[in-house]
Amino acid sequence: MPRKGVDAVERALSILGAFTADDSELTLAQLAARTGLYKSTILRLAVSLEKFGFLVRGEQALYRLGPALWRLGSIYRNNLDLGAAIRPELRRLVEATGETASFYVRDKDARICLFRHNSLHAARHHLDEGAHLSMTTGASAHVLLAFGSSKGAKFGPKTRTVRDLGYAISLGERDPDVAAVAVPVFDGATHFKGALSISGLINRFGDKQRQTALKELSASAKRLATVLPAGE
Repeated sequence: MPRKGVDAVERALSILGAFTADDSELTLAQLAARTGLYKSTILRLAVSLEKFGFLVRGEQALYRLGPALWRLGSIYRNNLDLGAAIRPELRRLVEATGETASFYVRDKDARICLFRHNSLHAARHHLDEGAHLSMTTGASAHVLLAFGSSKGAKFGPKTRTVRDLGYAISLGERDPDVAAVAVPVFDGATHFKGALSISGLINRFGDKQRQTALKELSASAKRLATVLPAGE
């Protein structure tokens, strides 16, 4: 049975879909003709689309696509490139350590588990891709803060230590039963891309296992630096 969408959202998306490479600017009348919507409806929807940067109304009342679409498109392209390179490394890390491997990126005041390969152990640290977590606890959060902050940012003692060491270890910070090790990942032009992490149950993921994980993570990060395309 087909799922029913939201009419207002579909109408707004039809406005965005009216633009083509040959017609990057459209009048209100042209948008109405291409979408089949009333001009009054388009005007109302355009207010919201402009507010969030998806549409721009320029001179002579011509509409064009907004910068938010460029940002989302860049994220999409980057994720395609990242996924093709990072997923094999996550699988390799799980095979080498037996624990769960993840790749995190920062989204404002949160970190996102962008890619994940879970341990095969029945008892394991499990997390779904797309999960939003705190930026205040966890090895990957410390790496994102240390290497992903803007230039001129003031670092606390913990963040400075992570930058000096080149990695972070957390023991029961977010979850008392979980330990994790994380390292930064850079592309071929030394642009920071995210945090690569291995996590496991703290009673199984001891110091010796964490040192092995750190060695494997560092090797993965070096390989990724040779294959990730240079970005911004």
